Amino acid sequence: MSTFWKRLLSGTVYVGLVIASILVSPIFFGVLFCLLTMLAVYEYHELLGTHLVCTVGAVLAGGYLFATTWCLFQVETLDIADFATMQIVYAAFIALLLLLELWVKSEDPIRNWGDLLISQAMVALPFACMNIILDSSKYLLLALFITIWVNDTGAYCIGMLTAKRKNGNHKMFPRVSPKKSWEGLIGGFAFSLLAGYIYYVVGWMDSLPKALAFAMIIAVSGTFGDLMESLLKRALGVKDSGKFLPGHGGVLDRFDSLLLATPVAAILAVLL
Repeated sequence: MSTFWKRLLSGTVYVGLVIASILVSPIFFGVLFCLLTMLAVYEYHELLGTHLVCTVGAVLAGGYLFATTWCLFQVETLDIADFATMQIVYAAFIALLLLLELWVKSEDPIRNWGDLLISQAMVALPFACMNIILDSSKYLLLALFITIWVNDTGAYCIGMLTAKRKNGNHKMFPRVSPKKSWEGLIGGFAFSLLAGYIYYVVGWMDSLPKALAFAMIIAVSGTFGDLMESLLKRALGVKDSGKFLPGHGGVLDRFDSLLLATPVAAILAVLL
């Protein structure tokens, strides 16, 4: 099978699973995204070369954070006090992992501490925030994903078209991501605003200004999230975070824009 067809097939399965999990069942969503959270955390630590004990501990902690946040919104008998107790357990486990560096013979324990904390804050926490958005509205969570996909597609198409001009296009951060251009950025924003208008038309949002603002804010934060992951890979000298999706790279490669956009969307879900 050619690279194109592998990319198309795996991309279709990925999009289909995400949409189905959001629309069909909270349990389906919880299981799928708990696994994705753990895979994303694992990829992060594999990229950084963290030792096995820290990697396994971080993966378990990330899955626990997502699962307990899911339970807060989906289990009726669970109240905020129970959730607080769960997070105390989470904090205690993180502290234990930090203390384990006293016994693990590592050349750079401070870096391992940093890798652990960053993987939880930059990877696991954004995934957990999806539960806040889902509880607010499954269509708002779907709009988050669609906005990211539409923004990426618009940026890619317009960027490719303008790159064919005689003088090419204007690069945004060539040191971080050589292919991203200001023209592509504008194209992505235009596509996102169109998506925002559609959200209002189909009734996912009750106000056109809110819908447009949501789409624009997500497009901006998603773009910076993408650049953050590009900077990480550039610093490490790797092209992809993993090989989980044939032709698309790893889980982090598919969710890079969401790492920053999801916490922002969760704040918007609470405010709106």
